[in-house]
Amino acid sequence: MKIVILDGYTENPGDLSWEGFEALGELTVYDRTPTGLEAKRIGDAEIIYTNKTPITRETLDACPSIKYIGVLATGYNVVDYDHAGEKGIPVTNIPAYGTDAVGQFAISMLLEICHHIGHHSQAVHEGRWESCPDFSFWDYPLIELAQKTMGILGFGRIGQVTGRIAKALGMKVLAYDSVENETGRQIGEYAGLDNILESSDVISLHCPLFPETKEIINKDTIAKMKNGVIILNNSRGPLIAEQDLADALNSGKVYAAGLDVVSTEPIRGDNPLLKAKNCLITPHISWAPKESRQRLMDIAVDNLAQFLKGNCINVVNDV
Repeated sequence: MKIVILDGYTENPGDLSWEGFEALGELTVYDRTPTGLEAKRIGDAEIIYTNKTPITRETLDACPSIKYIGVLATGYNVVDYDHAGEKGIPVTNIPAYGTDAVGQFAISMLLEICHHIGHHSQAVHEGRWESCPDFSFWDYPLIELAQKTMGILGFGRIGQVTGRIAKALGMKVLAYDSVENETGRQIGEYAGLDNILESSDVISLHCPLFPETKEIINKDTIAKMKNGVIILNNSRGPLIAEQDLADALNSGKVYAAGLDVVSTEPIRGDNPLLKAKNCLITPHISWAPKESRQRLMDIAVDNLAQFLKGNCINVVNDV
């Protein structure tokens, strides 16, 4: 079978191998696929992989040879999976490949906000410590996390990893989720949304993007938070009303934000968070350690191998 990967660069910029796919069919990998070239590049291929390149109804209709679509990510909204299902085309995703990495990254953003390690290291290299009359200096308030409260919105696998690390730092963990389980109770205390908003020193977002969670952080929910709260988001950008968060950062209501995702990616130059005070923004890299990407690759290959054996796994549509 012919296998086409439409945008393989972010998954594998050269430090991994495509050999698992090569063993399963005739492989063509494109680093990126510009809008409008999807159908041309797919051609008569039966197996299609995408990360962020859209597979629309029009593309599906223009490429009748497609028998399988794999998404090189957990989120799969880039594919018209309902229309694919109508055509009998299974769409698969990659669940749980980056759980530890994403939880680790959330805490990394928090620690950078609390200590500004990068800034102070740069200050030392610029000679400021050498010329300092005192044995130490700091340019920002330094924050100790022990005994503070972290509220986690979305307490699935990633939320629980984040909670375990926060607990190890001595923080109290409150969790908001529609599904409660014993594993979560061993990490923290389940609570209502308003309770978490009012009680937390740090709020970390780990919920999926649904209509009910879109812009769950907005001027009204921010108004319920403690003054000086820290907000973290490395889940989905549209969970935050960005102008509302920018306003709260600039007013000081929110002390700082650590964001690895924004509403439109790559970020646009007019995003209000780019000019907001104390706003740490990274380019959607929580998922990207080599270990996580290798795990993603292995699961993607296994998804396809199982499909070719007649045993579809990790299917997200009704096929």
